[in-house]
Amino acid sequence: MAKKKDDKKNISQKPKKKRSAASTQKHLDIAEIREDAIIMNDGTLRSILLVSSINFALKSEDEQNAIIASYVNFLNTIDFPLEIVIQSRKLDIDAYIDKLKLIQREQKNELLKMQTVEYTQYVRELIEIGNIMTKRFYVVIPYNPMSDKQKNFFKRFLELFRAARTVRLGQKRFQQRKKELDQRVDHVVNAFSSIGLKSVKLDTQGVIELMYNTYNPGVSERQKLTDLSKLQIEG
Repeated sequence: MAKKKDDKKNISQKPKKKRSAASTQKHLDIAEIREDAIIMNDGTLRSILLVSSINFALKSEDEQNAIIASYVNFLNTIDFPLEIVIQSRKLDIDAYIDKLKLIQREQKNELLKMQTVEYTQYVRELIEIGNIMTKRFYVVIPYNPMSDKQKNFFKRFLELFRAARTVRLGQKRFQQRKKELDQRVDHVVNAFSSIGLKSVKLDTQGVIELMYNTYNPGVSERQKLTDLSKLQIEG
């Protein structure tokens, strides 16, 4: 008997070329992060402050009025815009858990070691079940060497439709602009201190971590950002 020919044809498929994914950086307004400052695509700079909070409701009426008066006075002393950002994130206890594990390994008493293991597990379950969130308050301070008041209408109109392009500032010009920005930062920090708020400027590592957690909220919970010295930033 003649063998039946197989109806199925063996078709060799060439492997499809994977398209190189566009870098996220190309879609952001951030051109560079240098010396604790953010350089935007338009050449302006930004600094970010991490600010503490005040339980306003627990203050007396006199204290509340004093805080409001200090805040109003602060707003009247600045001639530049500020951006206040509030972020809610799931409480990160990884560093605390690592510390407990270290205590567990170094513990000589077996009973205390077992209790440490149980306590570590209890804390993990408490965070997971309770879905405990934490709030962080940031203040973004800008510096624009050419304010909008100094630009004519035609130039501002063109900027709305101009494609964003990466601006690379020379070190001399960058230092001049950063000096002006740092003066604004010092003014805001001192003003917040008079209100009773503690604030600290984010360094380069802190800014990169904030941007990473902001633009990758899901991934950042599973994959922590490495130290700045170990990062490979695309040029």
